[in-house]
Amino acid sequence: MDELLRSHFGLGTIPLLSDTVTRSISAENPSGAVGGGARAIPEADSPGSLLGQGWKIRPCITLDPGVATLADIQGPGMIQHIWITAAIEAYRTCVLRMYWDGEETPSVEVPLGDFFANVHGLAYNVHSLPVAVNPVRGLNCYWPMPFREHALITIENDSWEVIPHLYYQITYALGEIPENAAYFHAQWRRSMTTRERPEHVIVDGIKGKGHYVGTVIGWNQFSNGWWGEGEVKFYIDGDKEFPTICGTGTEDYFGGAWGFGGETFSAPFSGYPLYRKEPGEVPRHGLYRWHIMDPIRFQKDLRVTIQALGWWLNRKFEPLTDDICSVAYWYQEEPHAAFPPLPDLAERWPR
Repeated sequence: MDELLRSHFGLGTIPLLSDTVTRSISAENPSGAVGGGARAIPEADSPGSLLGQGWKIRPCITLDPGVATLADIQGPGMIQHIWITAAIEAYRTCVLRMYWDGEETPSVEVPLGDFFANVHGLAYNVHSLPVAVNPVRGLNCYWPMPFREHALITIENDSWEVIPHLYYQITYALGEIPENAAYFHAQWRRSMTTRERPEHVIVDGIKGKGHYVGTVIGWNQFSNGWWGEGEVKFYIDGDKEFPTICGTGTEDYFGGAWGFGGETFSAPFSGYPLYRKEPGEVPRHGLYRWHIMDPIRFQKDLRVTIQALGWWLNRKFEPLTDDICSVAYWYQEEPHAAFPPLPDLAERWPR
C-alpha cells in the first residue's frame, strides 16, 4: 500500500522510482496511445503544411454544438493534470463532465470556467495549489483523479455557435490504485437568495463516505454595502437543524478577515481573486477555498450552505437577495447520489 501511495501522490515522492507509466491526451494525440502523437497529415491551408507530418499540425479542435469526448481511458490510473484554453465565450456555454468506471451519471458536472475558479463568465488569474489560471486564460487543474476501470471526460458546447479553437492536454499515470483511494467529484449550483431565507446551498444530498475538499463561490451583489457577513455551515452525518461545523463569516471562511480590507488576493489554499464593479454593472465577487490541509471528513452524508447577510440599521444583520453560484469539490466512495439537473444555458448565463 505504501508503495502505491508513493507512486501517485505528493511532491515529496518526486525522487522515487515507480512502475506507473505516463500518458497524455491532446488534440495531437487524442487517444494517448504510445507513439500516437503528431500523426496528423497537414492539408494545403494548414499553418504546418510546409513542415509536413510530425510537426505542429493539429494543436486544437473545433467544438461544434453538442458533446465531444476529450478523454476515454482504460484504467487503472490517475489523472494528474488538465490544461484547457478557449475563448471566454466557452466559460459558461460549455460544461465539463467526468465519469468514473462506467457510471451512468457524472461525478463532475460544472461549467468550464467555474471548474477552474473563473466565475461569472469572466477570465482572471488564480494562483492556488490545485487550480491555476495563468495568462492568458490558461486553465490548469491538479486535483488527482483516480479511476480503476475507466475514465471518460466530455465537454458539451451548449451554445448554438461553434467554438473554433479548443486547446487541451490531459496528463495521467497508468498503474494500480490504492484500495482506499476515493473518487473525485464536483458539482455546480446557482440560486437567488431571498430575504425570507437568505441561504445558498453549496451542495446537498451527498451520500456515502468521503471528504470535502473545496469551494468556489461567484457572488452577484444586488444591495449596497458589505455583503459577506454570512456563515458557511457543514451539516455532517445526520445533522438536521444545527450544523457540526459553523464558520464566523464569509471572508473568514475564505481565509481573510474584516471584509478583506478592500483587497483581493490569491494564495495556495484560499483566495478572493475577483472584485469587479464597473459602471452600469452590479458588483461581482469570486472566491475559492481548498480544504487540502483540513479536509472535511464525513461517514454517511454531507450538506454545505452559505448565508447572504450584510449590515443594516443599528448594526443588525440584514438578509440579502443576491445571485450566488458555487462549485463544491469532494472525494467519496462510489456509487454517488445523482446530482440535481444542471440549469440550462439561460439559467447559467451571467447576469
